[in-house]
Amino acid sequence: MITRRTALALMGATIASPVLANRPEIYKGHDSVAVNGYDVVGYFTDGAHVQGLPEFSTDWMGAIWQFSNAANRDMFAANPEAYAPQYGGHCAYAASKDALASTVPEAWTIVGGKLYLNFSLGVRDLWRQDISRNIALADGFWPGLHA
Repeated sequence: MITRRTALALMGATIASPVLANRPEIYKGHDSVAVNGYDVVGYFTDGAHVQGLPEFSTDWMGAIWQFSNAANRDMFAANPEAYAPQYGGHCAYAASKDALASTVPEAWTIVGGKLYLNFSLGVRDLWRQDISRNIALADGFWPGLHA
């Protein structure tokens, strides 16, 4: 179900068939796997979206986090806050518009040592037009978005 708030937040973005989150639990995706099973440490170490594997997984914040190798899993387990995406893994642009939206693994950015995910590559381009302002807005809205 797309709420009016979510639809308004994403207006202006070119999005085909959006699958928007309707207040899901933080970090949990399909089958409680975080970030669609992608290795969040890989964004930092490989500079790319890398698919995780079930054999290299750990539980954190009620979700299963998958990694491409044991070293990345162990790095995450030692300091999950350093690698977990902002806004509970939801779209950073939507959060800046006081809404929640799902994300895709290829639409990501690291800013100030933090991982931000977006709904699509097009939405990421919109978000990047004013990253500082969008982060400030999302940081202000976020506490109420997942309440």
